[in-house]
Amino acid sequence: MKTHSKRKELIMLPLLLVTILLCIGGHYILQPNYQDSHIAEYALAALPFLMFAIVLIAIKIAIKADKHE
Repeated sequence: MKTHSKRKELIMLPLLLVTILLCIGGHYILQPNYQDSHIAEYALAALPFLMFAIVLIAIKIAIKADKHE
């Protein structure tokens, strides 16, 4: 029986924190103050792609950690 390694989850914490900050930032950009800004529009459009990239990085880290065991 394998023992559970907490190190694998601790490696993922920074990715989780970045994703949380992206969600909060996206909601902040949705404020009416930034409604006419093209930069805000592009930033909001890029958010799903950034989050998808974070998921791919997390999967890559998980596969690498699994191979080390």
